[in-house]
Amino acid sequence: MMAPMKNDLRSVPEVTVVGAGLAGSEAAWQLALRGVRVKLFEMRPRKYTPAHTTDKFAELVCSNSLGSNVEDTPAGILKNELRRFKSLVMQCADEHAVPAGRALAVDRESFSQCVTEKLRSHPMIEINCKEVEDLPDGLAIVATGPLTSESLASRLKEVVGEDFLYFFDAVAPIVTAESIDMSKAYRASRYGKGEDYINCPLTEEEYYAFWEELVSAERIPLKDFERDGKFFEGCMPVEVLAQRGKDTLRYGPMRPVGLEDPKDGKMPFAVVQLRQENKAGTMYNLVGFQTNLKWKEQERVLRMIPALKNAEFVRFGVMHRNIYVNAPKVLDGHLRLKARSNIYLAGQITGVEGYVESTAMGLVAGINAACQARGLSLPLWPMETAIGSLMNHLSEERPHGFQPMNMNLGLFPPLGERIKDRSQRLARHAERAKRALEAFLAENKMLVIEKD
Repeated sequence: MMAPMKNDLRSVPEVTVVGAGLAGSEAAWQLALRGVRVKLFEMRPRKYTPAHTTDKFAELVCSNSLGSNVEDTPAGILKNELRRFKSLVMQCADEHAVPAGRALAVDRESFSQCVTEKLRSHPMIEINCKEVEDLPDGLAIVATGPLTSESLASRLKEVVGEDFLYFFDAVAPIVTAESIDMSKAYRASRYGKGEDYINCPLTEEEYYAFWEELVSAERIPLKDFERDGKFFEGCMPVEVLAQRGKDTLRYGPMRPVGLEDPKDGKMPFAVVQLRQENKAGTMYNLVGFQTNLKWKEQERVLRMIPALKNAEFVRFGVMHRNIYVNAPKVLDGHLRLKARSNIYLAGQITGVEGYVESTAMGLVAGINAACQARGLSLPLWPMETAIGSLMNHLSEERPHGFQPMNMNLGLFPPLGERIKDRSQRLARHAERAKRALEAFLAENKMLVIEKD
């Protein structure tokens, strides 16, 4: 499906996309690539969410890492599938990557700028800076994300007839590189895989003193509408995680295994990893240290880490409410609302968790909406692929209820044989996913885009 000439635009179908985050940006791009006109609505800069700070599209508000970039990991498989469909988000992420070991991390500002410029310059996309308070009447994709405005969330809740579920997403602090005391830190990636991370070691005495202050530090009070919320395990505030036990952090974000100090060759008692935040290398974020502590408390407690004694914080951690629907009950398997077949949902609001996962659901919604706009059958994504396994997660009812999910090995269908070695098992899943995707594209040639 190729884009028409400009003078033919009035004769081609149109889809409304609400929200220009990762999912909305990707959905708009996929529609435009397939010759469908797009009206893209984004309420910023007229109105901001509690987490966003810029008017750029696809702003990353949590971490600057998009997860593993290794081809035979679940996250890597998903990234490569997105690249196969000429994903805008992956294109901009690859162009604006910063060193992060085997992960794909980006310079936030230049990444968002790249997405924004490409969408604004596309002849098939019309940008509207306006809040959408109701569901559109025509064919539309709602990709307003975990911070959907109250008015639209209320309307969506009425339409689906199901209560929204809530969880919290916490953001990690960022410090300046020059304020890190490198005499008390060292560069290394886990198991000797490079030197992309700055590691801040703690002795046993330092760790337990830090833990005591962390669990007793003052937090930002939750608002009334947030008090019945749920924490998602993948973005658990570090102080909440620490409350589970004195050594919980040492087996989680402060795990020292594989991070021997080159000064003496010994493994520290605990370690805090810092990951490069921007291409210039002037900022680093505290990996796994999402937090809801008051800002003065964050400064006080985090400076107990020896290498961060004089840390300069360019951003403190914050926590905000996320919302998502009970997908197996309210979506039809193609990301459309069962109650309104002209409305697709995309991104985290569908019940996936993570930047790339949200992008994938934007890609699927965009492709599906393009097919519907042109009167074509909606594709059935093979479960053996990463995209298909995520779609299956959103369709499959579970006895203990529906919960958000990152891309992981457990989402793929079984291989049919038991392979004990994890690396071999990952490789087999990656090979099978690639074969399944190519077979899927061979059967659905209209989905293939040869040119941007």
